[in-house]
Amino acid sequence: MEDWFLTSFSDLLMVVISAIIMFAGIILLTRIAGLRSFSKMSSFDFAMTIAVGSIIASTLTTKEPVILQGAVALSIIFVLQKVTNILRQYRWFQQVVDNEPVLLMKGGELLLDNMERSRVTLDDLRSKLREANVLELSQVRAVVFETTGDISVLHSADASVELELWLLEGVRDAPEPKSNPLIVEAR
Repeated sequence: MEDWFLTSFSDLLMVVISAIIMFAGIILLTRIAGLRSFSKMSSFDFAMTIAVGSIIASTLTTKEPVILQGAVALSIIFVLQKVTNILRQYRWFQQVVDNEPVLLMKGGELLLDNMERSRVTLDDLRSKLREANVLELSQVRAVVFETTGDISVLHSADASVELELWLLEGVRDAPEPKSNPLIVEAR
């Protein structure tokens, strides 16, 4: 019973030193990996977060893996994230790694099958419509359940404003765009 609460000074010192090194390492690796590490999570990002947490926890609280092994494991996880982000430019890979955004409303029409498949309730949807300051369902052009779990509400009080379908490209059950706007890449 005593072993649960007490530990030797050297074991405690190992945890403190490991925590400092792992903390510095995680800051360095997230700086290298970029802002994507802090964005809202896709399923891959969630898996990465669990892996990072597990590696850090086991490195800090056990003698195995040693700090160097933990640092190498963390580095591999961040390299995998970087490679995954590069491969996401290919549609087939993006479909494997990320959830697909889903159309929940088209115009003022609720797509109940999509809401049920996405496990979004009417209360969830009403809440998001209120957050977006929608006063009438006729203002809604589209509502999308995003890959991150967010709900985007595209709306306009001006009935003459049409939704550019390009904004819904890649969204399940969205109409296909007739043309794409000019896209200019920054250098």
